[in-house]
Amino acid sequence: MPQQVHIRLDDRVYRNLSDYATISNKTRQDCILEALALLFEGSMQEKKRNNAKFRFVDLFAGIGGMRIAFEHHGGECVFTSEWDKYCQRTYFENFGVMPSGDITKINEYDIPDHEILVAGFPCQPFSIAGVSKKNSLGRATGFLDKTQGTLFFDVVRIINAKRPRAFLLENVKNLKSHDKGKTWKVIMETLDALNYQVFTGILDGRLFSPQHRERIFIVGFDRHRYGPLIGFDLDVTPAVKQLYVKDILESEVDDKYTLTNKLWQYLQDYSDKHKAKGNGFGYGLVDPNGVSRTLSARYYKDGSEILVPQQDKNPRRLTPRECARLQGYSDDFKIPVSDTQAYKQFGNSVVVPLVSAVAGKIIDRLESLPEIELRRAINE
Repeated sequence: MPQQVHIRLDDRVYRNLSDYATISNKTRQDCILEALALLFEGSMQEKKRNNAKFRFVDLFAGIGGMRIAFEHHGGECVFTSEWDKYCQRTYFENFGVMPSGDITKINEYDIPDHEILVAGFPCQPFSIAGVSKKNSLGRATGFLDKTQGTLFFDVVRIINAKRPRAFLLENVKNLKSHDKGKTWKVIMETLDALNYQVFTGILDGRLFSPQHRERIFIVGFDRHRYGPLIGFDLDVTPAVKQLYVKDILESEVDDKYTLTNKLWQYLQDYSDKHKAKGNGFGYGLVDPNGVSRTLSARYYKDGSEILVPQQDKNPRRLTPRECARLQGYSDDFKIPVSDTQAYKQFGNSVVVPLVSAVAGKIIDRLESLPEIELRRAINE
């Protein structure tokens, strides 16, 4: 449970705090929390730096799944950006760091030097669900989406300014086919123009989690440093033990996660209606001895894509903790937000052990490059 501390502020500090809260569109409490986080982060930074194998930045960080993956391999996160205030709260509770906000307002040259850049840039403009929703509203998608689609170019300007040795970008599988491949072509041409050797692959979260979750991974290595002949293989070795849905279920679950009669009937009727039309839409009643569908950010609405059967009861949603487990988070990962926000956060997250496997391959490749090759590439 969050602890409360009461503080007294003189009139001048209070006025400044109120003005800053208004300008930044945050509560006064959030502003104080952010200030304290920056204070403590600064005092602890030097200790971390002495033990780090490499430095990385975590952009569009969400709740920190990619950070966990790279820290697992000895990395130090030197900068984080995430604009959603609820994700910021979860991130702070788990890492003691308050992420910087809107990436479009951050000067790329103010970001600390780093060896690896990681970014799960927003996928809504490229995902099947996101495209369908925006089309129905008459709104643009992909790079024409002025609020999210162009955020890829904020990643580009940071890569261009800071020249990390490598980067890892993650997005939805549909990114490759969006707009008949035009979006993908722009992304690949842009990264090539930055002079990075790029490798891509679609990996399924079920390699490490009982969830069918295909995502595209884009890995780049700096040709300025390593030349154009570097090779890299994105295939990862699956977990030794195959996990099933039953492995992530809690033993005792509150009845509030059981679907009401009204909602359960609605989902059945909705499914029957679409089946009659030859469509595949419907709820997903999961087999505990199998794997689930993809957990999405809309799970908070009705939980229809992953429903757990119950004896003599209506099916139930997964709990937030079960969603965390499904994405590979350990049970000591704190969930300080409401169920609704937690479902959104885990639905937007990465499968942590999958990203950790990819991170390990990137780091191993960087460490295996001969120093003489590095010197030659720089001199040329």
